Amino acid sequence: MADGFNPSGVWAPNGRAFSQGVIQGPGEVVHITGQVAWDEHGEVVGAGDIEAQMEKSIDNVRLILAAVGGRLDDIVSMTIYFLRREDLPGIQRVRSRHFSPGSAPASVLIQVPGLVLPEFLVELVPIAVIPPERFVRPA
Repeated sequence: MADGFNPSGVWAPNGRAFSQGVIQGPGEVVHITGQVAWDEHGEVVGAGDIEAQMEKSIDNVRLILAAVGGRLDDIVSMTIYFLRREDLPGIQRVRSRHFSPGSAPASVLIQVPGLVLPEFLVELVPIAVIPPERFVRPA
């Protein structure tokens, strides 16, 4: 059975049927809800700016992982949904600032016609595996 958690510092689900993070079974695999450029108050960050939205989305992922003892290097897979093909260089620039070639996660990029709000340009869906010596079950 999965255990969901919603750490402080990240936008809240507000009654919608999901958790920001889910721990699969008894262990260390963490599935993260798709992260967009919402701040902790549900305000859009970086409207029209792919790099600002990528940075905020990655920051949200970082906060979620930190709540269970994880870090970005623990991400093993990430699906990236994006709107505009011309944003791919910006997406890659931001990824290269946060992931090194030797430890970068497996990745899928999928161009879509739209996301949950028209202001969003990108959504990240990572899966992480946190080593047992760092893993902390959320409160």
